[in-house]
Amino acid sequence: MRILGINALFHDPAAALVVDGHIVAAAEEERFSRRKHGKRPVPFSAWELPEKAAAWCLGRAGLRPQDLDAVAYSYDPQLARPAESMGLDDPWDHLRQTYAREAPGFLASALPGLDRGKVRFVPHHMAHAASSAFAAPDAGDSSVLVLDGRGERASHLAARRVGQRLEALHAQELPHSLGLVYEELTDHLGFLRSSDEFKVMALASHGTPRMLPELRRYVYPTGDGGFHATGVPWQEFCPPRASDEPWTQDHADVAASAQAVLEETLLDLVRWLHGRTHHGVLTLAGGVALNCVANSRIAREGPFSQVWVQPAAGDAGTALGGALLLAAGAGDAPEPMRGADLGRDWSDAELGAWLKTAAVPFERPADIAATVAEALADNGIVAWFQGRSEYGPRALGRRSLLAHPGHAGNLERLNDVKGREQFRPVAPMVLADRAAEIFDGPLPSPYMLFVHDVAEAWRDRIPAVVHVDGTARIQTVDREQEPLVARMLTAFERLTGLPVVVNTSLNTAGRPMVDDPRDALECFGSSPVDLLAIGPYAVRRGDFFRAAGDGRA
Repeated sequence: MRILGINALFHDPAAALVVDGHIVAAAEEERFSRRKHGKRPVPFSAWELPEKAAAWCLGRAGLRPQDLDAVAYSYDPQLARPAESMGLDDPWDHLRQTYAREAPGFLASALPGLDRGKVRFVPHHMAHAASSAFAAPDAGDSSVLVLDGRGERASHLAARRVGQRLEALHAQELPHSLGLVYEELTDHLGFLRSSDEFKVMALASHGTPRMLPELRRYVYPTGDGGFHATGVPWQEFCPPRASDEPWTQDHADVAASAQAVLEETLLDLVRWLHGRTHHGVLTLAGGVALNCVANSRIAREGPFSQVWVQPAAGDAGTALGGALLLAAGAGDAPEPMRGADLGRDWSDAELGAWLKTAAVPFERPADIAATVAEALADNGIVAWFQGRSEYGPRALGRRSLLAHPGHAGNLERLNDVKGREQFRPVAPMVLADRAAEIFDGPLPSPYMLFVHDVAEAWRDRIPAVVHVDGTARIQTVDREQEPLVARMLTAFERLTGLPVVVNTSLNTAGRPMVDDPRDALECFGSSPVDLLAIGPYAVRRGDFFRAAGDGRA
C-alpha cells in the first residue's frame, strides 16, 4: 500500500509517505515555504495544504498522485460538534469544519491526478496515537497517551496498541484541555500561542510554584482517566506581559505553577492508564508531549518501565500517524522509526554546485568532522548542515548550530546569534556510551525529549549547557546510526577533554530551521557564525567576507 499522510487543518501542516508499512519520507511545509509553523492556527487558514511537502514526499519515492492507494487526512469532520456546544470561544470554527469536509477536493486540486475518493478522514487523536504507538522501536503491545490543544471534540486520548490495532480507552471532552490552558498562559505571558509554549517551560525553571494550590482549583485530574482544565483566570495570578516587556518574578512563578500542575495531572493520567493495561511501555504524542520536563517526571515517577516520545509529537506528526494507521488497517505491518532524518538531502556534487553558483569560497578538507572539531575547540560557532533534515521541531545533528560547552558565555552568545530570549537554554549532544557518566535521566535520549540532571562534577566543566536548575535537555548520539556526528564528538574530546558539544537549531528567531543549501548560506551570511560545514565542504567566515570585499562573492 502506498499511503500519503496529510496534516493541514490547525497548524504545522506536513506530509508523510508510507509504502508497504515503511516510512519513506516526512516533512513539514514550513521547511519549504519558510513560514514558521507553516501558517497560523486560525479558521481562515484551514484550507492551506502542505502542497510542497506532499509533492516532495511523492517525488522522493518516484510516485505520482495517481499511484497512491490512499491519502490519510488527520481530522474527521464527522466527529466534530459546533464550537459553542463544546464550550469553546471560536466563532469561526464552522469555517474550519467546512474546509475539512471539502479536503478531498482541495487535495485533488493540489495534487493533480489524485482520485479524491482515495482520501480517508482519520480521527485526529488516533493519528497522533498511531504516530507514536506504531513508530516506537520494539514497542509491541503498549500503552499510548495523547494530549494536545484540541481535536474534533476532545483534547486527550488514552489507548493501547494490541498487535496492529489501536484500541481507545478514554478521551477527555472539550472544553477541558491541558494544551489550551498552556496556550492561554503562553499568550498571557506575552509569547505567541500555539508556537512559544516551550518558552513557558523554560521560564518555569526561573520560578517557584507558589501559586500551585490556587491553580489546582482550575486544573486537576478527575480520577477516571480524565481531568478538569478550563476557566483559569490568569489575570488574577499575575499581570499580563506585553511581548516587548521584561518578564518579572511573578511571571516566572506562574509559569512554574502551571508546569507543576501539568506534571501532576499527567502523572495521574499515566497511572490510570497503566492500571488498565499493565504494559511496560508507554508512548506519547500530541503537542503536550513536547514538554520534556513533564516527560522526564513521567519516566522517573510513573509506573511504566519505558517511555518513548514521538519526535514530531505536535500536529505535524499526525501526517505520519494517519498514514501508519491506514497501513496497519490494510494489513501492512508498520515499521518503526529508526531516526527523525526523514526530510530532504543533497549529494556532495549537488552541494558543491550550490556553492559554486553562489560564488562562495570553500574547501573540501580530508575530514569535515575533524575540521569542525578544531573550529569548536578554538571557540568558534559552527553551522552544521548534514544529511537528511529532521522531522519535528528539534535539531538532531542534521541542521544544527554547534559550540564549545566549556565557556559559560556561549549560552548568551548563541542566544544573541539566534536573536532569542536569554532565559532560553541550549542543549548538549553526547555520545550514547558516554552519557551516563555525565547525565542522570532516561537513556538513550536521541530526540531531546527528556531533561537530565547534570552530574555535580561536570557542571563547571560544561556550563554553557547547564540550565539554571542544574538540568540539561540532552541528545545522545549512537555511533552506528550517526557516524559523522560521533566522529566529530570524538575529535572534539581529543582536543578539549570534553565529550559534549553544544547543539541548538540552525535558524534565527521566528524562522523555521534551515532546510536547503540556500537557507544555510543565507543564515551563515546574516549571522556571526564562524564556519559552515555543509556536506564535506567548509566555508569559513573570513574567506567568505574577504571574497565579498574583493567582489568575488
